[in-house]
Amino acid sequence: MISDTAFTLLNSFWLPSSPAWVYIAIFFVKIIEVAMAIVRIVLITKGVKLLGSIIGFFEVVIWVILAASVLTNITTDPYQVIVYAAAFSLGNYLGSTIENRLALGSVSIQAIVKKIHGKQLSKELRQLGLAITAVDAYGRDDRKEILYMHVPRRNIDKTIDLIKSFQKDVVISVNDIRPMYGGHGILRK
Repeated sequence: MISDTAFTLLNSFWLPSSPAWVYIAIFFVKIIEVAMAIVRIVLITKGVKLLGSIIGFFEVVIWVILAASVLTNITTDPYQVIVYAAAFSLGNYLGSTIENRLALGSVSIQAIVKKIHGKQLSKELRQLGLAITAVDAYGRDDRKEILYMHVPRRNIDKTIDLIKSFQKDVVISVNDIRPMYGGHGILRK
């Protein structure tokens, strides 16, 4: 039979010593902190430095308090570490989802289309308010036109759908860009 001391040691290791609300608080606060970190990084890379810095202040305050709490109890309650790690993972997912919904900044889209579609497609894209630069090109079998455009991230899908409505086998590349200067319809001067 297990002695009382051994039983107490086993229970202290396998059974959580913190009340359930502590785990819930760690979980949700860590998710919020990580989501804030992702949004902060995106804001700063998109040139919105002041708001990114303000978010960073609150993010670090939350991190210091939460990390200190978990580390203080690491030997008596190792389950807090597991909750912390799980929340970190979920926070990354949530932060990425929030960042996608915010759709900050612009992207550069290049579409290589058949020459016969180039002029009409450029006209349609311009009606959406996009600035298009068209360049003649030569493909393996026929003449092409490369369309260069800078598009707000929230309009990527609509732009790609319009391009594909003209030509199914189009080659499209989308690149994230930093703040832009100059040009038609560009925000910074």
